[in-house]
Amino acid sequence: MTDLHDILVPDAVLERVSVGTRKALFHQLAAAAAAVYGLDAGVVQDAVATREKLGSTAFGGGVAIPHGKVPGLTQVRGVFARLAHPLDFDAVDDLPVDVVFMLVSPPDAGATHLKALARVSRALRDQLLVEKLRGAGSRDALVALLTAEQVRDAA
Repeated sequence: MTDLHDILVPDAVLERVSVGTRKALFHQLAAAAAAVYGLDAGVVQDAVATREKLGSTAFGGGVAIPHGKVPGLTQVRGVFARLAHPLDFDAVDDLPVDVVFMLVSPPDAGATHLKALARVSRALRDQLLVEKLRGAGSRDALVALLTAEQVRDAA
């Protein structure tokens, strides 16, 4: 079961995001991060775009994890997006991306950033989970799949 509830809040889960370029995608993800986590959208967008210039964060199978370090952030945070139309991301397998998890961390996060990146990567390498994310009928279903919401019922 995937449980990213400590990184991802429900309001940071987006579905049917319609963009034509990575720049437009980063703009929308940064705007969501700004609204949900109180960050500066321009700073978030710049951080993620700067990292992307080093090499594509798409690792295959239609999945990408753009990430960056953002001043003013106190903990690792994420924004998930399921795209309405796959987007070219220069992935290693040349497949376009339709599942995106943006990860932002404090500048001094170091190992914490790497551990969070590894957790998200491990989750999104699970082909069954990715297929469920692609087939989810609502934002609530996406949230449940990503945060193990259904297993945290009050007892």
